[in-house]
Amino acid sequence: MTECRAWTPESWREFPAAHQPVYDDPAHYEKTLERLAGLPPLMTPPEIDNLRTRIAHAAEGKAFILQGGNCAERLKDCAGETIASKFKVILQMSLILAYGARKPIIRIGRIAGQYFKPRSKPTEIISGIEMPCYYGDAINSVKADPLQRRPDPQRLIHCYHTATATLNYIRALIDGGFADLHHPQLWTMPNSAPSHKRAEYQEIVNHILDTIDFMESVGATLPETLSKVQFSTSHEGLLLGYEQAMTRHDPLTGRYYNLGAHMLWIGARTRTLDSAHVEYFRGIANPVGIKIDATLAPDELVALLEKLNPDRETGRMVLITRLGAERVVSSLPPLIHAVQESGHPVTWSCDPMHGNTVVVDDGVKTRVFAVIQKELMRTFETHRNCNSVLGGVHFEMTAEDVTECMGGIEDLTSQDLQRRYETYCDPRLNCSQSLEIAFLITRLMRSMDGGTSIADHNGQ
Repeated sequence: MTECRAWTPESWREFPAAHQPVYDDPAHYEKTLERLAGLPPLMTPPEIDNLRTRIAHAAEGKAFILQGGNCAERLKDCAGETIASKFKVILQMSLILAYGARKPIIRIGRIAGQYFKPRSKPTEIISGIEMPCYYGDAINSVKADPLQRRPDPQRLIHCYHTATATLNYIRALIDGGFADLHHPQLWTMPNSAPSHKRAEYQEIVNHILDTIDFMESVGATLPETLSKVQFSTSHEGLLLGYEQAMTRHDPLTGRYYNLGAHMLWIGARTRTLDSAHVEYFRGIANPVGIKIDATLAPDELVALLEKLNPDRETGRMVLITRLGAERVVSSLPPLIHAVQESGHPVTWSCDPMHGNTVVVDDGVKTRVFAVIQKELMRTFETHRNCNSVLGGVHFEMTAEDVTECMGGIEDLTSQDLQRRYETYCDPRLNCSQSLEIAFLITRLMRSMDGGTSIADHNGQ
């Protein structure tokens, strides 16, 4: 571990930066970053501080984080109906969780900024032609064309404006009553969901409406407290030039905030202790996530916490485990114990998607719903056995009726994948599978409260 240096928004440039695109015209890239740095921020420091406070509550089991959205956002999805559908499925999941768990749900979308993706290799061969890999719509095009795969700085401006439009519409939906709990019946279940799941959801809706009617009839609540929700945005902080451009100094607190998202996370491929990414993240006041796979040693995790959160601020660090269903029982306890012994305040979250990606015979990447369930169940029980709290979950999901993950209530098979396989990168849960996961998490949290074993829970 190197000696801690004075931090500035650009001090990351003195460290090795992995997974950064190579631009043909570096001067054009730097001028683009200067332009971005002069554009208005997407949120304010008080919004970010509010999220950090709520994340601290999740660490104590007083709230629960639901974080989800696209693997990689597509520019073409910046459309009113598409945005509303994404927001709607997160609202539906949070409604199920809040009703079942009886605690506040912290809604964080992988949205309005998730336009970057790390890649294992810088190039790939398509139809016999070697070309740059797709790094996300903020960098290059997904089209298999060598020219369109060349990183283009102008795409950063386009993505900034797309993120702005997306966030503005979400805020308009909230202010316009889209999330009003007086009308949850408007959040209908998808037609693909089986009748017993639709009935279970409708029962929740009916109970909520009855409760609201009673509380308002005795003057126990105010209508405005039920008509709006808090919603935060997040993305992986991958392209450090872009993140630097979105970093602003707050004169009221004297701190630096990344005002391009409420929360950002460091991926498993960029969390090296002396990396440019860790250097950048240690200086911003936002909540910071760390993706943790089975290769991270407990002492390395503690060293990361020491560097990223030396003052041990509550609500700042979110540890997002993505271990794989078969590695949870062996890999998670040493990590939990190391953090407990260090005394660092953290909020644990589970990403059951990334450690469970498989490739079927025709070369298509997918995930098996039952395996995703297994990692969730084992993670919940492991935290309980270690006297720890699992404070949230993290999913790659969509509101669309895609066929990218096998299994679930629709019992999708490998033969179904090509029917609607639309992701640009990793496979996502569709709407029905996402809602089924919400019901499962509710049952798991109730099992935790009741002290019963959940290791072999089949989710039915």
